[in-house]
Amino acid sequence: MSNLSWAETVRRVHERATFQCEYCQTGQHVTGQAMHVEHIKPSGGDQLDNLALACATCNLSKARATSAPDPDTGDLVPLFNPRIQEWGEHFEWIENGIMLRGLTPIGCATIVRLQMNIARIVNARKVWVRAGDHPPK
Repeated sequence: MSNLSWAETVRRVHERATFQCEYCQTGQHVTGQAMHVEHIKPSGGDQLDNLALACATCNLSKARATSAPDPDTGDLVPLFNPRIQEWGEHFEWIENGIMLRGLTPIGCATIVRLQMNIARIVNARKVWVRAGDHPPK
């Protein structure tokens, strides 16, 4: 357990993530909705190294999962862990920043499990791209 108050922990998680979902990179400023502090490993505790900032879609879709099937092979693979993995090694923006493509089995499985390319998000990204607010630099 951390010696930090929960409010201080939440503040640090937001700042570390620069107020963006650590999975799909959606910025809190474009959604107008509060981001969630998500437990990477559900039973891993409230330490900073087990917490990630997540948009509602990523957090609610991930739920308690830590792995998911690779959509190409069906093999169970771990989901992306923003504390120990580099985002750009597993994901890339395509179609001018409106869609995500997985570069690894981890990236592909994470995109499917967290519903990162569902229609409503893709439609919102089109607006964010036109406004110059997406994809993150």
